[in-house]
Amino acid sequence: MLEQYLPFVGLIIFGNIENLVLSSQGVVAGVNPLKLGLVSICVVTMWLLIGTFATQMLFDYVDFINFIGGLAILILGLQAMVQSVRGE
Repeated sequence: MLEQYLPFVGLIIFGNIENLVLSSQGVVAGVNPLKLGLVSICVVTMWLLIGTFATQMLFDYVDFINFIGGLAILILGLQAMVQSVRGE
């Protein structure tokens, strides 16, 4: 069963790290932690469901999905670092 997810392992690991970075940005920005936690849990659950059911349908596009996902993670990470350095 896990073999079908192996092509997405890098995206899963770095996506979860990026989720932690974005959540920490929200806490630093003074967002209500309960609302932030609730929204984060909803989004993670939504992605779990999409990933579980869409993996079979989109397996032919795994390279494209990994590229787009990796690019998004890179851009969000750079944005977080720039804002941290600026002190925003």
